[in-house]
Amino acid sequence: MREYSTQMEAARKGIITPEMKTVAEKEYRTPEEIRALVATGEVCIPANINHTSLSAEGIGKGLRTKINVNLGISGDAKDYDLEMRKVDMALKFGAEAIMDLSNYGKTNKFRTELVAKSPAMIGTVPMYDAIGYLDKDLLEITAEDFLRVVRAHAEEGVDFMTIHAGINRRAVEAFRRDKRKMNIVSRGGSLLFAWMMMTGNENPFFEHYDEVLDILREYDVTISLGDALRPGCLSDASDAGQIAELIELGDLTKRAWEKDVQVMVEGPGHMPMDQIAANMKLQKTICHGAPFYVLGPLVSDIFPGYDHITSAIGGAIAAASGADFLCYVTPAEHLRLPDADDVKEGIIASKIAAHAADIAKGVPHAMDKDNEMAAARHALDWDAMFAVAADPEKAKRFYEQTPPSERHTCSMCGKMCAVRTTNMILEGKEVTFCTEK
Repeated sequence: MREYSTQMEAARKGIITPEMKTVAEKEYRTPEEIRALVATGEVCIPANINHTSLSAEGIGKGLRTKINVNLGISGDAKDYDLEMRKVDMALKFGAEAIMDLSNYGKTNKFRTELVAKSPAMIGTVPMYDAIGYLDKDLLEITAEDFLRVVRAHAEEGVDFMTIHAGINRRAVEAFRRDKRKMNIVSRGGSLLFAWMMMTGNENPFFEHYDEVLDILREYDVTISLGDALRPGCLSDASDAGQIAELIELGDLTKRAWEKDVQVMVEGPGHMPMDQIAANMKLQKTICHGAPFYVLGPLVSDIFPGYDHITSAIGGAIAAASGADFLCYVTPAEHLRLPDADDVKEGIIASKIAAHAADIAKGVPHAMDKDNEMAAARHALDWDAMFAVAADPEKAKRFYEQTPPSERHTCSMCGKMCAVRTTNMILEGKEVTFCTEK
């Protein structure tokens, strides 16, 4: 029997958990340093007691920036085998978290298999699953029904849940007063807004927040406070609705910590580059240093088909400015359910953003592999380059598509390779091109 219910309770009691030891080893930190950060809420370790295949990860202050991969079926795309192949892709390329956003039919079988298989953290948005799980129309769902879905996901082993508790009547009033171009673009947020408007009731996740926390505490599920009023286009960034909800999320963060429930706070979707750093600082201030989880931010609205790039640009700036967790965006964003190739492109783009930010933030050992690559390139050792590359298969395929005349060069520069030329001069050799000596 555990002496604690959650990682935060353990940390506050001075207990170092096995999960804290795992995180410490991965982050080149001491277990005591990790325990202290979990105790203050600046780091969370999403680790449901029923997720036995988990390899724990820490999210938050001073740690590597983590990435999340979204997947799941919809009414128009019901191929569970394809979604499981996407899971394999996410694990292969090092995603630390996978969110099952399935919104069609009875999804618990897929989710149970996912939890059993995945060493990565698993997240869900219970609001997405409510209609299919309960087999009820939105207007027929009660507050108690929503709590049933939260409990079901917790029992299945989900490590973190996005709960849109901040879109209460106060936040809705600010949103309606401010007149957006894109209104609400959060799927869960729009469903809750519709339910509130149709029933005349307060947001059930806000009204029954203590009951939600009790369920999450029982299974040590981290609450990811969803940003229902996140901006869906550049013009809506940093508006009254976004900030009003953020203020509510700051209060909800403290209330969760009072019950020893770990917290992440979710952040903006579309945002001009010049606003990103300020938004990161604002969130950390209002939400008391809780880990920050961002979708993007996307820095332009006019590149459908390339939003993994617009997202990676924003994500790198956000993470370098204090964000702790990046939700990937694929080239299919805004267009369709992503296929396996889209998932790979989204993962790699997000990993680039996270890695670049970690180097900028001085995360311990963040640049080790970059230094290994520099050494391999200096030696013109292609096998060593491929070995350290984030995607070795692609790197090798590109190199071999146009074979060079000599193994120690590539087809772009050939014998004019700058590295080859400089190495030869420094080794006391003569550089010639017409006749090799």
